[in-house]
Amino acid sequence: MTDDQAQTGRSGLSRRSLLFGGAAAGAGAAIALAADRTGALPQSRQAELDAVGLNGERTVPFHGVHQAGIDTPIAAQASFVALDLLPSTNADALGRMMRLLTDDAARLTTGEGALADTEPELASVPAALTVTFGFGPELVRRAGGATAVPSWLAPLPAFGIDALEDAWNGGDLLMVVSADDAVTVAHAVRMLLKDSRAFATVRWRQDGFRRAYGSEASGTTMRNLFGQIDGTTNPEPGTPEFDRVVWSSDRWLTGGTSMVIRRTRLDLDTWDEVDPVARGFSVGRRLHDGAPLTGSRESDEPDFEAVNAAGLTVISPVSHIARARPVEDHEVIFRRSYNYDLAPSGESVSESGLIFASYQADVARQFTPIQARLAEVDLLNTWTTPIGSAVFAIPPGCSPGGFIGDTLLA
Repeated sequence: MTDDQAQTGRSGLSRRSLLFGGAAAGAGAAIALAADRTGALPQSRQAELDAVGLNGERTVPFHGVHQAGIDTPIAAQASFVALDLLPSTNADALGRMMRLLTDDAARLTTGEGALADTEPELASVPAALTVTFGFGPELVRRAGGATAVPSWLAPLPAFGIDALEDAWNGGDLLMVVSADDAVTVAHAVRMLLKDSRAFATVRWRQDGFRRAYGSEASGTTMRNLFGQIDGTTNPEPGTPEFDRVVWSSDRWLTGGTSMVIRRTRLDLDTWDEVDPVARGFSVGRRLHDGAPLTGSRESDEPDFEAVNAAGLTVISPVSHIARARPVEDHEVIFRRSYNYDLAPSGESVSESGLIFASYQADVARQFTPIQARLAEVDLLNTWTTPIGSAVFAIPPGCSPGGFIGDTLLA
């Protein structure tokens, strides 16, 4: 008696017939039953689906003055991958590498397989895929010499709150791959790593997530895993303020920017012990709606001078928003961060945090003063620990036929 025969029950169905015949029939019956129970979709919902189409078909143009993935709508999934150059990778090799990476990234973002893609089927759903490249100081030195390295392109100063781990620091080449589909991201990362393996090795990879596309209205400020609204004061892409804050006009970086990545562990286990009032006091905003403690809406300007009946400021001067606010007009950054969540160890029930990513024209002028104030004192430091730090120059975009970094490497 065969295995299939042994699986036959009173109904006369074998495992084989169930898998290859009955399953299909059952699926069809289930669909028919669902249609019979519910009828057609409501007209408004069907019209919405007809107008929007499948999210997987959405594409973001790769070529342009600026690289995509900065001022374009943020996607739900992202992989930040840093690589170390091989000793043999000189300026000529860097040019070959970036031509190869640019060509395949451009293909993948249209839903086309990479040039030597062995699984092009996985590339057919772009889901708003973007690929953004960044250069560390060593890559810039090899490409253009020491004089090509911007003064701010270096590790950040040491901060007292840091507990940096080598696993998350530095890097020569950065690739940020983001899309609204995790399979799309995984496939694109693999293709790009295949392109780069003759020139570099992986130093670290950080995978992050936000709310899935369509879960919230477009433009809703993200929440980190503290439940805190994160990014309220971001400048709006497409505005003069955004252009002033983000885009560089420095030599080969004109049209590009800089990126700071800070991997920050969130101590959710002890955060759980804090009541909502104390949480809001440490942040300076109510967590449920993101409004400052002196306002009623997220968009309200905080009043740092307002006092309560006891004569104390409503927003503590050592709250997060009080310490992060600009002291000088130029101390503004654009945040584009992601959550991470890993398997816990020991008795902890969480190993979670934030892949904090900020863009600004000049790290030393815009980002470092803010971070220095937060490191000096910030109530949120009780539950947050920076464990990774890296700084990259983000070259401008390129036109068809060009490649990312050609302003430096060509």
